[in-house]
Amino acid sequence: MSERENGRNGGRRSVWRRAPAPPRSPAGGQAPAPGPGPAEPAEPASVVRTALYRDGVRVSSPATLAETYRELRDQPSGMAWIGLAGPTAAELHSLAVEFGLHPLAVEDAMEAHQRPKLERYGDTLFVVLRAARYLDAPEEVDFGELHVFVGPDFVITVRHGAAPDLSAVRRRMEDTPELLRLGPEAVLYAILDAVVDGYAPVVSGVQNDIDEIETEVFRGDPEVSRRIYELSREMVEFQRATRPLVGMLHGLMAGFAKYETDEELQRYLRDVADHVTHISERVDGFRQALSEILTVNATLVTQQQNAEMRALAEAGFEQNEEIKKISSWAAILFAPTLVGTIYGMNFDHMPELHWGFGYPFAIGLMGVVCTTLYLVFKRRDWL
Repeated sequence: MSERENGRNGGRRSVWRRAPAPPRSPAGGQAPAPGPGPAEPAEPASVVRTALYRDGVRVSSPATLAETYRELRDQPSGMAWIGLAGPTAAELHSLAVEFGLHPLAVEDAMEAHQRPKLERYGDTLFVVLRAARYLDAPEEVDFGELHVFVGPDFVITVRHGAAPDLSAVRRRMEDTPELLRLGPEAVLYAILDAVVDGYAPVVSGVQNDIDEIETEVFRGDPEVSRRIYELSREMVEFQRATRPLVGMLHGLMAGFAKYETDEELQRYLRDVADHVTHISERVDGFRQALSEILTVNATLVTQQQNAEMRALAEAGFEQNEEIKKISSWAAILFAPTLVGTIYGMNFDHMPELHWGFGYPFAIGLMGVVCTTLYLVFKRRDWL
């Protein structure tokens, strides 16, 4: 693109405050820079991969950041793609000094835990993306964070977390040199596309989880409420990762004319924007579905509790009825037992003990008392 090419002719290098190339000796070798100068660092573990490209083809793979800086100065028409994973403050400071990165963007890249956003600092774009991947074993969504610095002749990616895997993006771009030839903007769009494509397995996994949850809800699984809550929280995080992308991509598309974006990249970006919109709508639908499932589950649990309480009440009522019957018959049988017990003591001086009508009187008394008690309990529906 014309603006990028103009920047490579020298106009943008003064803005970035790039250190001048060290002078060469007459024999063609490089003479050491005057002054103490910082020692060249060994390859840090956080540097995943660095590569220099020219016309869409990789020309070298420097082992350290210092080598990358040196080779990029020697190849003004080249592009550096630097991949970092959890870099140190010293590494980010080195990049900031070399490429003139804004301090606020560098601070965000160091601290991580940023919301997705797109900001422009002069000729440099700073993009924050939230990648996601679905873990089958625990059935949960794992989120990573990616910071991308895009300048006229460099792309710097700072990854926090396991996702996304940018090695596949790099291979894809190297396999399509006609796309990589379009410059750092093409790399940015490829990264955006990879992050958005990574959402598709997550959407599929979440859809399966929701289907399983619906089955568990109507099956009465007692652990389903916890699973609904945990998945709802993941969908909140997923929504925070996808929803800002819609505005970010529309902001990039709004700058097509101003920054003379290649027509091929414009089509590429529109395709990514369509995918993001579709994913965002699916995520919104998932949150709504989980909210409705939670309401249905609460209703079913309440109905189940009411049924159990009603069953307990009915069981208690039936038990009370049985107790009434037992108590009634116990009282009825107690009357003849009492009379028989008194006259069974066989004392010599007891009234009516030697009375000729004593036995019929006792039997009659027992019958009258039992009959009276039976009629009383029957009227009260105890029998």
